[in-house]
Amino acid sequence: MRLTDLLGPHAIVSPLVATTKKDALLELAQRASELSGQSAREIYDSVLQRERLGSTGIGDGVAIPHGKLSKLSTIYGVFARSERPIDFDALDGAPVDLIFMLITPESAGADHLKSLACAARMLRDPVTVAALRKTRDPIAIYELIAGRSQNEAA
Repeated sequence: MRLTDLLGPHAIVSPLVATTKKDALLELAQRASELSGQSAREIYDSVLQRERLGSTGIGDGVAIPHGKLSKLSTIYGVFARSERPIDFDALDGAPVDLIFMLITPESAGADHLKSLACAARMLRDPVTVAALRKTRDPIAIYELIAGRSQNEAA
């Protein structure tokens, strides 16, 4: 699975307007709704339900919130970069400025885990993370992600 299998150019939110975790999840759910045709409220509720099990803020300013929806037929990703880091109750206590939201079909099984692993690999690479933090333009961010995706496939 490649990153470009999970998101397209219109799935990049930069800059993120939200200043709280709740508002960030709502803003990303809205973008995921526009891309998937699913209800923003259902997406938000699904992701929030997962957040209640434990924060998806994985540390180093990164979060990978995710949820599953029964009506969804494919995996959708939305990536956001915030100018101002957001308190996300992350594992290391650090605020978050890079968020990769994933919504998957309830039936996704292994593909759900593969998509999470794919996003986590990208967001654990210090060179990629530094480049994402320096890049403000959504198209340039997508091109950076797509370039990494191409390198992974090679």
